[in-house]
Amino acid sequence: KMRDGAELFTSIYSPRDVSKKYPIVMERTPYSCSPYGADQFPDHIAPDDFMMKEGYIVVYQDVRGRYMSDGLYDNMRGFIPEKKSKKEVDEASDTYDTIDWLVKNVANNNGNVGTWGISYPGFYASYSLLSRHPALKAVSPQACISDFFFDDFHHNGAYLLSYWKVTPLFGPQKKGRTTEDWFKFPTVKSKDDYQFYLDAGPLVNLDKYMVPEDEFWQQLKDHSSYDDFWQKRGIIQHMKDIKPAVMFVGGWFDAEDLYGPLNTYRAIENSSKNYNTIVMGPWSHGDWAHGSGKQVIGNIKFGDSISAFFQKNIEAQFFRHFLKDNGKGENKLPEAYVFDTGKKEWKTYPTWPPANIQKQAFRLSHDGKENASTFDAFTSDPNKPVPYEEDIFQRGFTPRKYMTDDQRFAARRPDVLVYETGILKEDMTVAGDIMAKLQVSTTGTDADWI
Repeated sequence: KMRDGAELFTSIYSPRDVSKKYPIVMERTPYSCSPYGADQFPDHIAPDDFMMKEGYIVVYQDVRGRYMSDGLYDNMRGFIPEKKSKKEVDEASDTYDTIDWLVKNVANNNGNVGTWGISYPGFYASYSLLSRHPALKAVSPQACISDFFFDDFHHNGAYLLSYWKVTPLFGPQKKGRTTEDWFKFPTVKSKDDYQFYLDAGPLVNLDKYMVPEDEFWQQLKDHSSYDDFWQKRGIIQHMKDIKPAVMFVGGWFDAEDLYGPLNTYRAIENSSKNYNTIVMGPWSHGDWAHGSGKQVIGNIKFGDSISAFFQKNIEAQFFRHFLKDNGKGENKLPEAYVFDTGKKEWKTYPTWPPANIQKQAFRLSHDGKENASTFDAFTSDPNKPVPYEEDIFQRGFTPRKYMTDDQRFAARRPDVLVYETGILKEDMTVAGDIMAKLQVSTTGTDADWI
């Protein structure tokens, strides 16, 4: 039970061996902590199988307003730094109240708690840092949302049409506790999303596919710019004076949540003195949580057992050190564990970006020469927008392989500019931020550069 009286459904899985004490690891999720029932068990628990075998008390919780939990759901609920009463609640207070109950009521726990989560649950893991509960010792936000205007539904401000179909997942409020989905995705007869959105025109024309109770859909229409509504829901600005150990995890080819891990890590690095590390692998969204086979995205193979290596040697070690060993002894993890996607091997760094990095500037020009007086032009037709995938796309979220796909299908278009270097005489490693500075003009009323 939370401080305002709301009850949040919580599933607890404890080791059978009661002769030992175990740390608690918790995932808070909007996606249901099913299966429900005393005799129902999921196929997989804990962040990975290695941790499950080592022994942890594993906790899953339906966040406020979702499935079997009470209250109203607020999509990326804003943080309230100074709460004036028990009625002022957020994900930080719910996390605090949950941790407090767990350490006081769950048998055989050792008093140490960790949180983790991938994607939206990764957002709740980040949020747990703001709970400031003293028992929270280790947190791993993975592919974590940090701001809906830079990840997922908006990518640096541009609304991602492929997300429209999944908007109801976060929109309508449920009516009471339920173990079943209460939302319905829009039914679209078209087999070709490109043509569907082209024919639809402005987003307001898609209203007929949505239920009036879809609050999130209305919010997306009402707040098309990065206004106060979105800014208050961002979490990065609150990441100050963080105490627990943190390990951020992300994928270089995560088309959904790449902004979150990198920028939340940076915010903590700049404002806190805690243990703070980052892991970036050759993964798309959440690949690292899957099996131990080969890591392939589209037509590119990065290696074998990369995810298993991460689970055993990085993730399990992180939680073991801070939750089982109380942070004592040698911590073998570096500041940054980063996969070199060109050499296809792991690299470790004492800082990220690397301290010895050299800034390199390139000037893009049609003749390959650095000449500020030259310019390139293209004709853009709004009736023929550039697709980001060659295949016919009819799914929600983002296509898994579009960040690694061959882009020649787009390069052949007259409204796409292509630049390339000459043949490199030696290997070049690119690490850190990439910033594009454009000087542009248009004969139209508006334009997008991507």
